[in-house]
Amino acid sequence: MITRSNLAEQLREYQLRSKHDWASVSFFSSTSNFPSSRVDVVIFVIWELVILAFLVFSAVSLYFRHMRLAFILVCITMLFLLCMKITKQVRLARKKKRRMLLPLSM
Repeated sequence: MITRSNLAEQLREYQLRSKHDWASVSFFSSTSNFPSSRVDVVIFVIWELVILAFLVFSAVSLYFRHMRLAFILVCITMLFLLCMKITKQVRLARKKKRRMLLPLSM
């Protein structure tokens, strides 16, 4: 007999089997319950490289005793980090909402 719980269990098993986890060398982003696509991983790796570049530039400017430039670069880095976190939360919320709209028969 096909019941709603059986369909939900089959859907969960199907999602686990077809789940593609792309490893992200991510220092700043936390792990999530939702699988990430390649595009998401590429976008966040680019964000992280930009943040790392700004941190390196601020360290170099500190070495050359440009305090004001180092402070500005650190502030920009923190702004990028905040934007990355907000973007990730918005994407996860959008994916979660989209998932809740799917019928169980899929």
